[in-house]
Amino acid sequence: MQFHHHGYVSEDPRTIAAAGTGVDRPADLPDEMDVLIVGSGPAGMLLAAQMSQFPGITTRIIEKRDGRLVLGQADGIQPRSVETFQAFGFAERITAEAYNIAYMNFWNPDPENPDNIVRTTRTEDYGLKISEFPHLIVNQARVLDYFAEAAAHGPGRIVPDYGVEFLGLTVHDDGEFPVEVRVQDAAGERTVRAKYVVGCDGARSGVREAIGRTHVGEFAAHAWGVMDVLVNTDFPDWRTKCAINAKAGNILHIPREGGYLSRVYVDLGEVASDDNHRVRQTPIEKVIEKANEILHPYTLDVKEIAWHSVYEVGHRVTDGFDDALDSDRSPRVFLTGDACHTHSAKAGQGMNVSMQDGFNLGWKLGAVLTERSPESLLATYSAERQPVAQHLIDFDREWSSLMARKPEEISDPQELSNYYLATAEFPSGFMTHYTPSAITGGSEHQALAAGFPIGRRFKSSEVVRVSDGNAVHLGHHAKADGRWRVYAFADAGGARLREWASAVEPLIARVTPADADVDAVIDAKVIYQEAFDELDVLSAPSLFVPRTGPLGLIDWEKVYAATPNAWCPTDIFDERELARDGVVVVVRPDQYVAAVLPLDGVAELDAFLQGVFLAV
Repeated sequence: MQFHHHGYVSEDPRTIAAAGTGVDRPADLPDEMDVLIVGSGPAGMLLAAQMSQFPGITTRIIEKRDGRLVLGQADGIQPRSVETFQAFGFAERITAEAYNIAYMNFWNPDPENPDNIVRTTRTEDYGLKISEFPHLIVNQARVLDYFAEAAAHGPGRIVPDYGVEFLGLTVHDDGEFPVEVRVQDAAGERTVRAKYVVGCDGARSGVREAIGRTHVGEFAAHAWGVMDVLVNTDFPDWRTKCAINAKAGNILHIPREGGYLSRVYVDLGEVASDDNHRVRQTPIEKVIEKANEILHPYTLDVKEIAWHSVYEVGHRVTDGFDDALDSDRSPRVFLTGDACHTHSAKAGQGMNVSMQDGFNLGWKLGAVLTERSPESLLATYSAERQPVAQHLIDFDREWSSLMARKPEEISDPQELSNYYLATAEFPSGFMTHYTPSAITGGSEHQALAAGFPIGRRFKSSEVVRVSDGNAVHLGHHAKADGRWRVYAFADAGGARLREWASAVEPLIARVTPADADVDAVIDAKVIYQEAFDELDVLSAPSLFVPRTGPLGLIDWEKVYAATPNAWCPTDIFDERELARDGVVVVVRPDQYVAAVLPLDGVAELDAFLQGVFLAV
């Protein structure tokens, strides 16, 4: 963590000084604003935390509840989400309170006595096998708390406007604030105006309805009861994640944070075509009774129920994630999370994918409204996130079908566990792959950095910080501050790197405001092949030794070494298959690789930057 560059800090350095709209922020919802976020779920709160890093933009978030969420429905936190938490500054704290999934066990009918269940497979969870970040379980309410803290402690000082309900909106063709929004609070109904509105208001989204978008898909004829419970039980795997297939039905069991709480998804069976959602009225006593039937010969003695619900599996994707419809104008209203995709809860994807919706959109809104990038950038949100949602639906449909099978439909008892491990990278959030666009380049030079696939998230690796010899993860230095990253991996000796840096410095200056730090828009770092003790930070090109903040202090943390030392066992050039002649990797603010270029590809980098940024 870097601080003091704006002067000595004696209090919590995670609280950044208020700036712009964060200074004397009005308590009441203003009549006009740049961005109005509707709903304070995972996508909405991440978006608020991101927009708080753009204090020159007036952003408000409204929520019809009177206060913070107490009982969250979602609980699965995939490694990609923890990686995102790292960018927002709270990965370590939330990991400390979460349940870490180390194993997933699979139970099936006992061949000797099919009325009983037996453990057939114990699998190591995929989390730390494919990432430095774990696979966690923690209440959605706590995730929202952390994002709320990040939003409130950012320079924009964004806090939710609770008790404000969205009623409807109208998009006008002109005007500085073209979106007219009707809301209602304790004082009554009123109209406010915004440049952009983001619907983060759930599966029954009023924003979606207002812009004429519709969910496409159907409910599956299968129901599940879900409950967060405190129990006593003789089931031996109660503190291990389990998929249980029994003669009486199926259970997905997920231990929760805190050492005692668990979530149990209970198969309630097929739903009749004329049920008309009556299954949702199934009493909790019936769900508990069914759980005991499935767990036989083990039993659950439920002591307390923290939360419960009944739902039917639905797989639906909205026909568009913004209001552009078939027109040529830039979008003004966007949809995120359950407002544009719904599915079962058993793959642990809802909250995770929703947060990535918000991450994708937030920096783009910030870049357009600060006039760093053209308005056309906003069209990439729906273009990028809608295919991700469809892939999610396809995956969840298959996973849900496998989970709901009857024992007689299972020919291989290992099939579910094999599928769980074989598809691990998708639910982890690491299979998202954005296709070429103005912000994601082509694959002409991909071979120079095979371990950093273009369009995929930047997979971090350890390097040695030259200034002090410490081993650090290169990607963990990148915060969710709206900046682009350029990682220059030097040639041996660094001669070509020095020429590259000299040519690139004016390109970066062209898109950086004159009164801002030189790395305020594009954060450039260098990774040398030599050992750290053979290098000198102050001998690096000036691009990598900027003087920042009002005091003009040297930034000592942009120069790294790849050669292993006592604290770092790996060489990133080998780990990520990087060309020893040198290579440049450009990374978007949401941590996705945007371009891979050779050191002599300055003209190509220039062309790419011109497509992304407006010159200042």
